[in-house]
Amino acid sequence: MTTFDQRKDGFENKFAHDEDLRFRAYARRNRLLGLWAAEKLGIIGPAADDYAASVVKADLKEAGDNDVFQKIRGDFDAKSVDQSDHQIRRTMEELLAKAVADIQAGQ
Repeated sequence: MTTFDQRKDGFENKFAHDEDLRFRAYARRNRLLGLWAAEKLGIIGPAADDYAASVVKADLKEAGDNDVFQKIRGDFDAKSVDQSDHQIRRTMEELLAKAVADIQAGQ
């Protein structure tokens, strides 16, 4: 194997590793976001976990965060929960940072 092939394999492995970490971070963020939203919606217990799982699944509809945001926004509007778009997006950012920190800490 040439040095070029070794470097190529190294880059491919790093890319795959980074994508795996990114996927895990967003899935964890979405779960945390779902639990946050469930609390605002008055959903408790196992139903809150089910709601969080539905938020994680919502992220599979399209690329980016808009599908998750739209799910939360729609559910808040349906239940008349007073949260601005800015607050939802800010919480999404904060929880992503927490999810990344948790993964880096090995949690």
